[in-house]
Order: sequence, then C-alpha cells, then structure tokens
Amino acid sequence: MTILYEVHRGLYVNLTNRCPCRCTFCLRQEKNSRSLYGDLWLEREPSVSEIIDEFKKRDLSKYTEIVFCGFGEPSERLYDIFEVCDYLRTVTDLPIRINTNGMADLIHKKSTAKDFRGRIDVVSISLNTPNKERFYELTQNVFGPDAYDAMLKFAGDVKPYVGEVVLSTVATTITTDEEKECKEIADRLGVTYRIRPFEDYTEDK
Repeated sequence: MTILYEVHRGLYVNLTNRCPCRCTFCLRQEKNSRSLYGDLWLEREPSVSEIIDEFKKRDLSKYTEIVFCGFGEPSERLYDIFEVCDYLRTVTDLPIRINTNGMADLIHKKSTAKDFRGRIDVVSISLNTPNKERFYELTQNVFGPDAYDAMLKFAGDVKPYVGEVVLSTVATTITTDEEKECKEIADRLGVTYRIRPFEDYTEDK
C-alpha cells in the first residue's frame, strides 16, 4: 500500500479510499488510469500506528510540508488525522496541510473546526465553482445541494483555528467571470482564493 508519497518537496499522506463525492472530473472515475505516484487505491485503511510507523522511516528534513490528501477524502478519517498530527508535532515543525472538499461537519455530523487548532496549519478546500447548483452537479455528493453552503460555513468556522484557509478552483475549468465570483466569496469569508494549475497525474495502462 502507498501510505506516504512525494509530490515535489511535499510529503503526502494517503489514508482512505472513502469519499462522499463522486466528482465528474475526479481521477477516481478514470477506470483505465493510474497515479504517477504509485497505486493510491488502498487495499485497506492503514491504522494510525501504521501511518506513524511510515513517518518514522522518513527523513522529514527533506520536505517542506506534510499534506493529508490521497485518493479519498481525508476528512473521512479526520480524528485519526488529528492523532497523527499530535505525533508529528512532537518530531517536526513542518507545516501541515489538509486538502479537502470541506464537508467534514457533514461527514461527522458536528462542528469540527475547533479540533483543528494546534494540529493543521493550512486547510485547502476545493471550491470548484461559485454556483451552488453547479457545485452539486460537479461533485454529485451524498449530502445534496446544501453541501455547498455547509462547505462555505466550514471554511469560515475553521479560519480562527488554523494559519490559513484556501478556497481553490482549477485553471481553465471555469470562466474568468466565475473566477471573479469565487474571489469575491473568498474575500467575504476573509480567506485566500487560489487558482491552481491543472495537473494530470495519470497515464494510460
């Protein structure tokens, strides 16, 4: 199983296949593709101790950040992530980021924002679009159209407890006017807006 993998100078953590979304653009929907960073589809979910053991094998001084990402939605295992973060805080000062769909509160059926304090430095949330209905069309999430509002509420709620919150969209996937709308949403919430480049991490088998 690929639990830790490298992207540029970041060390990424892959800990679940689970996700409440079935995004139309997601690599998970590509049946004939594989990740350039190894097979990220897990045979089973690694335990917290297994994840920590993998970190112990690495020279963390080689990296600029630690990122919880992977092929599934990391917040499905949010409280396991927090356990790993508590360990990491004892061995490294590297910034810790989580790439998420922002649906942690819906997944865990409670407000999770305060629990990020002292553990996560950057929360990067896939905004995808400034349009609620379009967001549901794109993500096909199990919570329905209101997941968009819950995602934005989470972004605002978690902001006081982490170093930075980022709302992101992918370049070339929405119009310039839509990007301006996304920037306005981020500004209203007092968070960062980032247009990230499209990166194709797959290749045909």
